[in-house]
Amino acid sequence: MKYIPCKKGKSIIILFCYFGKLPWYFDYFVHSCKYNPKVDFYIITDDRTYSKAKAWPENIMVINITIDELNEIASRKLGFKTNINNTRKLCDFKPAYGFLFSDLIQDYDFWGHGDIDVIYGDIRNFITHELLDTYELINVRSDYLAGYFLLFKNNKKMNTLFMKSRDYQKVLSSDMHYCFDETNFQYDEFTDVMSLPKREKEVESMMHLVKRLEGKNDLKTYFDHHVIDGVPGRLKWEKGKLYYKNKYEVLLYHLITFKKVYRPQQQIGTIPNTFHISPTRIYT
Repeated sequence: MKYIPCKKGKSIIILFCYFGKLPWYFDYFVHSCKYNPKVDFYIITDDRTYSKAKAWPENIMVINITIDELNEIASRKLGFKTNINNTRKLCDFKPAYGFLFSDLIQDYDFWGHGDIDVIYGDIRNFITHELLDTYELINVRSDYLAGYFLLFKNNKKMNTLFMKSRDYQKVLSSDMHYCFDETNFQYDEFTDVMSLPKREKEVESMMHLVKRLEGKNDLKTYFDHHVIDGVPGRLKWEKGKLYYKNKYEVLLYHLITFKKVYRPQQQIGTIPNTFHISPTRIYT
């Protein structure tokens, strides 16, 4: 059954690919998606066990394919052989999702790519109609592109933006991980100075490409900081809202570090409508 996106204002779809057994924090991800009914989420995965054990929110669609089938799709559409061999390599393909999955995004105004190691707050409280009307690319960090949440206007220019990188074929045909969706591992350079790094980089990542096009006034971009990383603690999730220090509302918490610190010892049951996140655990 095809989900019909909300037609009240701009519509958004976010795409995710994950291969292997879905991790413990996926329950929290799904729970936070449910509280964002104005955004649709498509999960592309080979894990069929979760679907049998859990009920999906109405705004989450699941497509079960194998990593070999994804390689077949990507190779056919791109016109050269791809070599996706693990979930980490998928990061290089995120900017191409709008091109590879054009049939899934055709009814939407914006599409995005993301990661499942996040807990969302109220997305549309930050991604306003004004932003969607003004910009072609919307980023939720102020320094560099966030592969875990990035939105593109749904048109030919943005769906093929990745092809403007001089190295996209090298990246997408290799089995090496180049961090193409973000900075080619040059995070410090972009954090310290908001300009193109001076030293030579191995490939022109999406961040290098975006800054180059910005310099030519060829791209309307939005950069602002709406997220929490690391293990700061003092986070509270309550009925779809995410707060830091009970004072600042944030769009999402990225569990990139937290998931290495906290590993639940027992299976997660029903997630409550309010929970807290310390530097070392999630508790009610």
